[in-house]
Amino acid sequence: MNITLRFFASVREILGTSQEALALPAHVTTVGELRAFLLARGGAWTEALAEGRSLRMACNQIMCQPEATLSEACEVAFFPPVTGG
Repeated sequence: MNITLRFFASVREILGTSQEALALPAHVTTVGELRAFLLARGGAWTEALAEGRSLRMACNQIMCQPEATLSEACEVAFFPPVTGG
């Protein structure tokens, strides 16, 4: 499955990028599994997406919970609870 990742505010700053196209392995089917998959990259990914870090997530521009199901060509965004201009 191919998706687009988008990163905003401090998440974007930590990762040094605002977006990425990604081909997911078959076992990654939810937003929560995606977060865990990205965390496994280590380094800045661990800092930006750590489990204890308060993050908001959206799938196709709709706020979602970790249980939200991913679909082909969806867009998933990660951002802190409060973002500014």
